[in-house]
Amino acid sequence: MQLAGVLRYPFFTDLSIGAWEAGGCSLLGLFGVGVLLLAVWAVRSTPALTRVAVVIGVPVVVLTLLEGLLPDNAAVVVTSSVLHAAFYFYTAYGLIRYMFHDNWVTRDELWATGAAFTVVAWGFAYVYLVVQAAWPGSFTAAVDPEAARTFFEMLFLSFTTLTSTGPSDILPIEAHARSFVMIEQVAGMLYLAMVLGRVVGLTIARQRG
Repeated sequence: MQLAGVLRYPFFTDLSIGAWEAGGCSLLGLFGVGVLLLAVWAVRSTPALTRVAVVIGVPVVVLTLLEGLLPDNAAVVVTSSVLHAAFYFYTAYGLIRYMFHDNWVTRDELWATGAAFTVVAWGFAYVYLVVQAAWPGSFTAAVDPEAARTFFEMLFLSFTTLTSTGPSDILPIEAHARSFVMIEQVAGMLYLAMVLGRVVGLTIARQRG
């Protein structure tokens, strides 16, 4: 669902940040709500606490819909971004915990490996939106360097940082922004080392067994 959203977004480049995740009449908003509902369902399928997912997820859905009505309201956008980040990170925790729950690698655990990665990338994209709101001018770009960066630009930065594929054209230029980018770089490296290493190791051990 998230990767489908990445492919869909260029067709809606004239929409605001709020319209991207907002509800109401926006198709992208409804798509975003659908992703959140799937995330709640995914956490319910893991050993993580469903109660925590619901407590965070319900306000996220409400704020997502509010963004459709008030896309230029900074307080709504920032609060929504904070809760989105918390929700996606908790979902990633649930998926990773599920992968480490036993010593068997099943098909759904392989799907969880990819899903957890994209969920973490989404979480950091929302973190960058909060950083930009708290410290304006934290990020710059090759095109229109003084403008505030959109959610899709932050998502692009998050994916390039998490995958360590090299610097993107979106750059952190303030100290706080660079701090969070460095944290994501470490998170991406640890994810590859721990999660993928464990899945590959158990798969090889199962084949040998």
